[in-house]
Amino acid sequence: METSGRAHGHEAGPLFELRGSMLEDEEQILDIARHLNTVNLPEEREGVHQTLDASHKSFTGATKDPKRRQYVFVLVDRAENRIIGTSMIFGQLGRRDAPYIYLDVIDEERYSQTLDKHFEHTILKIGYSYNGPTEIGGLVLHPGYRRVPERLGTFLSYVRFLYIKMHRDWFRDEVLAELLPPLEKDGTSHLWDALGRHFTDLTYAEADKLSRRNKEFIRGLFPEGTIYASLLPKQAQDVIGKVGSQTRGVEKLLRRIGFRYAERVDPFDGGPHFTAMTDEVTLVQNTRKLTIEALLDVDDGPTEHPKKRAIVAIEPSGPPWFRAMLTAYEERPGDACAIGRGAAHALGLEPGHEAWVLPLE
Repeated sequence: METSGRAHGHEAGPLFELRGSMLEDEEQILDIARHLNTVNLPEEREGVHQTLDASHKSFTGATKDPKRRQYVFVLVDRAENRIIGTSMIFGQLGRRDAPYIYLDVIDEERYSQTLDKHFEHTILKIGYSYNGPTEIGGLVLHPGYRRVPERLGTFLSYVRFLYIKMHRDWFRDEVLAELLPPLEKDGTSHLWDALGRHFTDLTYAEADKLSRRNKEFIRGLFPEGTIYASLLPKQAQDVIGKVGSQTRGVEKLLRRIGFRYAERVDPFDGGPHFTAMTDEVTLVQNTRKLTIEALLDVDDGPTEHPKKRAIVAIEPSGPPWFRAMLTAYEERPGDACAIGRGAAHALGLEPGHEAWVLPLE
């Protein structure tokens, strides 16, 4: 990625900012969605518009019930004023009008003494929850920014846990992340073609699009009993609970902060569900509200890396409602710290002000 000509240094502040989404971001987010067309961030104007409207009502508090809120965070290249990535939080996955639907993956052993034969089977059993976990999703980063020194994918992912800590009472005691499984080049799913299509008469693309608005058809048409995966084609069996190559880095990150495979998968494509208890996630534990005691004269750009960095966040009283930056960080005695001068100026912070801080390893 070309970086020449960009302002950096402690006066200009960091090159990148993560903020709450706004309604006027629609065109740019639609462009970002083209890099990863998913249920959470679909590559269609109507879907993006609805997502941004829901996020706006969540950040402003217009949606009163925290369980129904969904937040979209956008990553901005400040020099170009360009949105280059997104990530999301869903207050609660699963309600009476929209249950959380999954397939439990169960190992079963069968033995016949008469034949002296032993078999191990994988069983799939559909499940529903109307009072499910908080979900994180919608993580998309423009390909041209995936290898910059700031590790922007990590920034996009981690900021959600900082926000959860900021408003802990709004979120559930369990957090879920659904990862993409191996898919074909055209985006189709072997599991759906072997299973879901037979019960719905819909292609994977058709079912995926419909599920963004309504999942009733799954409960109405899928079998309630157990399904022996061993009866499915091997290509379908091989993707159940597996992580696709495009999300293996996300899996590694999630495991590092406390997530584990929940032995559950998505009923559409077999993508694995990873879960963690909210208060046991290391990033939630490490986020604190601190007083800015001093400002550091260091370069927050890509040319210099301080020994310690942190995500520093504030909540303005107006749009975009949430702002965060990566900056140099030093811990100070008590509930105090020092941060880079450029980031502080960009965020409007001065010594004596408070901010939410998540130190990074």
